[in-house]
Amino acid sequence: MASASPEQNPRVGVAVIVRRNHTVLLGRRIGNTHGAGHWQFPGGHLETFETVEHCAAREVREETGLEVMAVQRGPFTNDIFEHERRHYVTLFIVADAAAGEPMVLEPEKCAEWRWFEWDVLPSPLFLPIQHLLAQGYRPPK
Repeated sequence: MASASPEQNPRVGVAVIVRRNHTVLLGRRIGNTHGAGHWQFPGGHLETFETVEHCAAREVREETGLEVMAVQRGPFTNDIFEHERRHYVTLFIVADAAAGEPMVLEPEKCAEWRWFEWDVLPSPLFLPIQHLLAQGYRPPK
């Protein structure tokens, strides 16, 4: 089997399940990003030589202005976006944000941030979250 070109190799995404008062934070994706119109946790690409925990805290801060604590590793999903011809392995991180309200700091990517109860998540959900739910995952309390 021939090896894949770099564009075809899976990328590593980090999604952060930010908790507060029995709710989780989701943003509605917009613009030219894949998954536009879908709800997703804060997150992004793991950078070279970056720890997953550092990536999680950085992405939450860059996207929402929130600082997270009690950062812990969660599950992962294997996400193939057939229409966009993209493949990601998404690493989920669970973290708490005790204070502050999320701000839309990347308006070209996200229209809004809202808090939702786990059993009342909005739709449509971004593919990695769909896969996470299909695994039966529930964040620790």
